[in-house]
Amino acid sequence: MTISGRISQSAFDGSKLRVILLLDLYEGAQQQFLDAYEHMRNQVASVPGHLSDQLCQSIENPSQWLITSEWESAPPFLAWVNSEEHVETVRPMHSCVRDTRSMRYSILRETTPAQPRTPESARSAMQVEARVGDGVARHALTFTVKPGSESKVAEILAGYKSPQAQVDDKTKLRRTSLFMHGNRVVRAVEVEGDLLAALRHVARQPEVRAVEEAINPYLEQDRDLTDGDSARVFFTRAALPAVHHVVSGRKAPADLRRHALYYPARAGCGMELARLLAHQDEAAAEDPKSPVYGSTVFQRDDIVVRLVDITGELDRDPVASLGLKGRKKAAELECLLDGAAIGVEGSLETERNINRLLSHADMMPITDRSATDS
Repeated sequence: MTISGRISQSAFDGSKLRVILLLDLYEGAQQQFLDAYEHMRNQVASVPGHLSDQLCQSIENPSQWLITSEWESAPPFLAWVNSEEHVETVRPMHSCVRDTRSMRYSILRETTPAQPRTPESARSAMQVEARVGDGVARHALTFTVKPGSESKVAEILAGYKSPQAQVDDKTKLRRTSLFMHGNRVVRAVEVEGDLLAALRHVARQPEVRAVEEAINPYLEQDRDLTDGDSARVFFTRAALPAVHHVVSGRKAPADLRRHALYYPARAGCGMELARLLAHQDEAAAEDPKSPVYGSTVFQRDDIVVRLVDITGELDRDPVASLGLKGRKKAAELECLLDGAAIGVEGSLETERNINRLLSHADMMPITDRSATDS
């Protein structure tokens, strides 16, 4: 499958997926870990899209372990890893593991002794072009606060001092964008270098810890950040992965503005809704007249958030701003969107409902900070 060189991140390229989980176990926890792994292995074996997995132990350090798994593509893995079932399945491992690191890779080429691949056969079965990015990783968190507390939470989140942007000589926190939609908070980050190192760095900063403690009483999901298991479960449930990022090849306009749009999907349609928006933004990146310069689509379960860098105001071109350009795209979105959840019912073919959707989907900006601002 050939993809546009403007796409630096995508779960929709059609490639098989290799997931690598590095684990550092507590001393003496090996048998407990093996028992927990057997339980997890039996569970994941029945997950649609799962192909295989391997458990490996370091020959140099017996506390270091590796789990690798292969999937038909990224979407079924993301559906599994972001599910409540996954949260409960891996919970028994928490008390065994000192540290973890998860990495996900598209499989671009593959050679086996039985079936050596030529470049021609590889092209016929796998993605041809490697994605070319800007060295930036993107991730988001989302959570809800108690109804009635929105203005207080917004005040807390807007008022904190930015943490130190430089993590180490290879990693830098480049940008943090924070939005709210009703009582839902979405915090998106852009990181040059190691995303995990940056997230851990930010979590240790006094100003960030103070903000997290300040919003604790207002969260709908209780958490105790001093308890490792409680914090791990909260941030696992709050993860809102970036499933697609694309940017136009033209020079960035001087008047770009960042917006976030919230698209709640019909039950079970979150991934397809994210895929539709991703394809729409690919087309926008190829169109020199489109006001959409770049976009990142985040998705978890039936929550889809689209972060767009756009010239002018959203209502200047509502169809392009919403990602509805093209024949029958409004009808496709209508089939996938839970309009009642966002306050829009009826056909999206009408100008009135398109404008109403844009108004309801537009998230309230809380803060948008770049490293140069801190």
